Amino acid sequence: MRSRRSWPLFTAACGVALRRRDGQGDAVAFEKHVLVDGANVMYAWPALRALLRSDRDLAREQLVRAATVLHDAEQCRVTVVFDGRGAELSVRHPSGEATLTVIHTTAAVTADDVIEQMVGQSRQPRACVVITADAAERACVTALGADVLAPADLAEWVARAEGRVSGALRRLQAEGKERRR
Repeated sequence: MRSRRSWPLFTAACGVALRRRDGQGDAVAFEKHVLVDGANVMYAWPALRALLRSDRDLAREQLVRAATVLHDAEQCRVTVVFDGRGAELSVRHPSGEATLTVIHTTAAVTADDVIEQMVGQSRQPRACVVITADAAERACVTALGADVLAPADLAEWVARAEGRVSGALRRLQAEGKERRR
């Protein structure tokens, strides 16, 4: 780890439970925890890299939307971590679920530091999948037990998940039309 800082932030900030309720009311366990190095991915994806020049906040939101597709379609816990500039850590749950988290670090801490700490503190580091192209970050989290994927692999994963969601919606719409007949 690049940083040996000890801050008790992730249990409270990201939620301890890896479970949520699906539409049937049954508990669904999240087997994977996808940790996204936000800036690294934004600079690796051409559309977001271009958007960064004009609207950094919109680029971030588009990345979070892509991460939300994974969260919802793949039933995985997702944390997107951005380097921050302020004095306080920012943690939000855009969907209202503790299993989808967006973190903006403080100015004194990098997204890499946070991701490394989260993998290092995980009860199941092998369930962590870190998305980054940063060679040092990849080596560190791999040594801690996590899997790594390149930003391009994340884009493909999101596209496949979107395709499955779109297909499921088309089937539901067709079933609804058949029932009304």
